[in-house]
Formats: sequence, structure tokens, C-alpha cells
Amino acid sequence: MAFPSDLEIARGATLTPLVEVGAAMGLGPHLLEPYGEHVMKVKTAAIDELAQARRAKYVVVTAITPTPLGEGKTTTTVGLGQGFAHIGKRATVAIRQPSMGPTFGIKGGAAGGGYSQVVPMETLNLHLTGDMHAVTAAHNLLAAMVDNQLQQRDGVDLDPHGITWNRVLDVNDRALRNIVIGLGSRLDGTPRQSSFDITAASEVMAVLALSTSLQDMRARLGRIVVAQTPDGKPVTAEDLHAAGAMTVIMREAIKPNLLQTLEGTPVLVHAGPFGNIAHGNSSVIADLIGIHCGDYLVTEAGFGADMGAERFFNIKCRASGLRPDAAVLVATVRALKVQSGRYKVSAGHPLPEAMLAENPDDVHAGGANLRKQIENVRIHGVSPVVAINAFPTDHPSEHAAIREIADSMGARCAVCTHFAEGGKGAAELAAAVAEAADEPSQFAFLYPNDATLREKILTVALRVYGAQGVEYDFKASRQLESYERNGFGKLPVCIAKTHLSISSDPALKGAPTGWVLPVREARASVGAGFIYPICGDMRTMPGLSANPGATRIDIDSRGEIVGLS
Repeated sequence: MAFPSDLEIARGATLTPLVEVGAAMGLGPHLLEPYGEHVMKVKTAAIDELAQARRAKYVVVTAITPTPLGEGKTTTTVGLGQGFAHIGKRATVAIRQPSMGPTFGIKGGAAGGGYSQVVPMETLNLHLTGDMHAVTAAHNLLAAMVDNQLQQRDGVDLDPHGITWNRVLDVNDRALRNIVIGLGSRLDGTPRQSSFDITAASEVMAVLALSTSLQDMRARLGRIVVAQTPDGKPVTAEDLHAAGAMTVIMREAIKPNLLQTLEGTPVLVHAGPFGNIAHGNSSVIADLIGIHCGDYLVTEAGFGADMGAERFFNIKCRASGLRPDAAVLVATVRALKVQSGRYKVSAGHPLPEAMLAENPDDVHAGGANLRKQIENVRIHGVSPVVAINAFPTDHPSEHAAIREIADSMGARCAVCTHFAEGGKGAAELAAAVAEAADEPSQFAFLYPNDATLREKILTVALRVYGAQGVEYDFKASRQLESYERNGFGKLPVCIAKTHLSISSDPALKGAPTGWVLPVREARASVGAGFIYPICGDMRTMPGLSANPGATRIDIDSRGEIVGLS
């Protein structure tokens, strides 16, 4: 009998009334705002109301370097949250909101999978409560006000060549990567080259994720730098009197969304910043609420530990003031075989047949990546636990190889079957995480705020990526100098690089050394609160594949969604 689809499993679930889910978290009905039948908004007043409640253990789920297919980080996050109930503990899960770009593209939704899902799955993957659209509207309002200022030339003088604020849309559309706007008559605007990014790449999204309150979000939106004056001074959203209206648009979006897993575990879904050029973590506000709602708060960081986890530690934890107690490193047989350099995996194509054959030697050959990612967690003073996300094509000897690699690093390890078995299949992992979280925390940031931007970049390059140095293009050097002059030097760095290698070169596998990190450009997300050096070609507007998911998604004769994955 074929394993049911995620959508079939989700539709067969019996959901707990969300008022009961909220009550188990300590959230009274006065803190919950119903949105349809199975989703609620949580008022930010919950932060102060729960502040004196017992603090949960804080667990971040990250991974080894993933394949383009992803290694089941969200599924593991959900499974772990469910797994705690099987060892007599209460957990709350906090994850990002899915972008509809990937949902209709090649990766599919981000509700987890199998019997470790967030439900209702269709609602989560399609619009949810409209937060993505609020970000889109607020971002594009600011873009319209930038171009209006350029047209009216009344007040702030903008350099047409110094405008850095593009427009956004929550779709994958490569044709919008480079556009010309303002064509037509004189009243149709000033012609100039521009572009669209996907909504998840908007700095407004990063602001939403890092804000601690409505007023903090208002201040951060005002600090967004959108352009320069002809003499090179930064122009902000506040200078254009746009931040107030943007905040009004975002007023409801700042409230986290409450859903549940298939087993009734509470899930806070909030914000979805891009994992390459932003920090790739769910919201600070959700964590400030969830940290007082049970025994454990389980959250997820985007991509591998060199990407999302490093930013979680050095950007998100600075903003929230929270300190992690343990980290889960998701590892799969297929990802370690890819890290051996012997196989190539492409999204939309089946795995190479030779990859499916039993071969623990291939797993060991890719083990350098797992060892380095364990080290990347430990250099922040956090105890790592390796979660082997088991696939039906795996072999016991290959799982044993991963355990041997973890054991060689002194790291706890558990095989997880949560996709097929739900929380029961993550009980071993939950027990290992509970042990790790009980160890005394030695958490520390990788660099101090008052280090220079170049010192921060070098520290991450040497200690996290294993590079031997950093090289700066002339443009990047001038930009970093400008940011220091303008008072942005105390911000943390969010290095934009490939997620397919610990290095900046996706072709380099394992844990490469002896290479130099090339910084070709640097941009400032002053409102969000970080500088992002760009190391490689970053696509902030994905394109659709030859066979996108949108071609399979439809409505059947009963009005039910089909083809969503």
C-alpha cells in the first residue's frame, strides 16, 4: 500500500480546538484572535503577560550542508516538538511562514511532512493570515514613495543612480529580475533600471522577524536606507515620511500565527526572511512568547549550521536576548554522500541510482561536513545533537556510519523516523536533546559589537567557513568604509553566500580549507540591523523550473485543493 501524501495525511487529522491549544501554553482567550476555523493570531501583549512564567529550554534545529532537495529540517523540527510529548514533556514549535514562490515552484510547501506536519497544511502554505502580502504592500508603498520623491523633487534630493530599494512580489518570476520603470509620458515617472525581489528577500520581512514590539518595528522601518543623496548621504524611510504608513500596514502582521501539529503540539508561525541575504529565522516575537509556554521551545534556522545557525546565534539572539540551550543538526545519508563529492543531486531529477546502493564508505567520505558543522555549533558554546533523518532508501550500515562520525566528535546522535511515525519516531531524539539542554550553557557570540565590519567578516570566514582569508573587491571596500563612517559599523554581519557548500563555492564539498572568501559587494539592512557582504551570485528572485509545482496544483469537482505538496 502506497504511503499517503502529505495532503491526505493532513486532511485526515482530528484537530484540537485552538483555544485548548492556547490554554495549554498559558495563553488565555483574551490573547487569541480567531482567523478562520483552525488559525489564530496571538496578541503581542502575551509577551508581557507571560514574562514571569517559567522559561523553557531553547532549542534550535539546523543541519549539515543540504542538497538542493532539503534534508527535512522543518519536518524534524515538527517531529521533535511532537516527540517531547512522548517522553512526558511539553514543547512549543516556532517556524517561518512559507513563501508561495517555492510552494508553486520546485520545493513545495514548508509545513513539514508525513506524520510530522503543521496543520491545516493548505492554509499554512497558501496565504495563511496574509502576513506575506502585508510585507509586500508595505515594501512597495515605500518603493512608490521613493519614485514619487524622484518625480516631485520636493524635499530630499535623491541621486537616481543611488536608489537601492527595489520592489517585491511573492512569486518566482525570473523575468522581473531586471526591469525598466517609468516609461511613458513625463507624468509616468522617471525612467530608470530597477528590479523585483521575492517578498521573503524584503528588508521589511527581516524587520518583522527581528522586531521585539510594534514600536520597535516602527523605529526599524524608519531606519531602512533606500537611497543616497548626490553627495553620498543615506536616505531613510523616515526621511521620506513613509515609515508610519508602513507600520500601519504591518500592524496585524506583527502578531504571530498559532497553529498545531498533527498531534496537537502548538506551533507559532511567523515571518519568513530569505535564507541567503537575510538571517533565515522565524520571528523574535514568536520566540519571546513561546519561551514561556512549555518545557521546550523548538525553532528552526535556515540552511546549514554555517548559514542559518550562525545567524541565529549572532543576529537573532542579539535582538531577542534569548540564549539557546541545545542545537539539533539534521543529517541525511544522501546529503553526506553528496558531500563526498562523488555524486550530484539536482532539484526536479531523481537521485543517481548508484547513490541508493548501500555504501557506508561514501557516508564516511562526506563526514568532514558533519564534523565541521558540529564544530560550528560548539564554537558558540552550544551542545549539538545529531538527528539522522531516516529515508526508506537508507541502509542500517549507513546510519551506523553517521553515528560513528558523531561519536568521534563526542556528539549525541539519534535515528529519527518521525516522517513515518510522527512524534513516536522522534522520541529518541527528544530524550537526547533533553540531556543536551540540561548541560550548563556556555553560549557566546562569535564577535563583539564594537569589532569593525572587516573583523566580523574575517572571524566568520575563518572560524565558521574554514577559509584562510578574505579578499575585497574595490566596490565592497568602499561600501564597508561608507557604512563605518555613517555609524553602521556596530551592526552584525549576515554573509550572503551559497548554501550548497560551507565555502563560497558550491562545487567545494565536505569541509574545504585553503580557500579565500571573495567579498564583491556589501549592502546595509540598517532597519533590520545587519550588514550583508555578498560573496557570489545571489538570486533574490527565483525562477520557475521546466516543471513547476503550479502545473500540478488545482481544484477538484468538490472544490478541494489537489496537488499541493
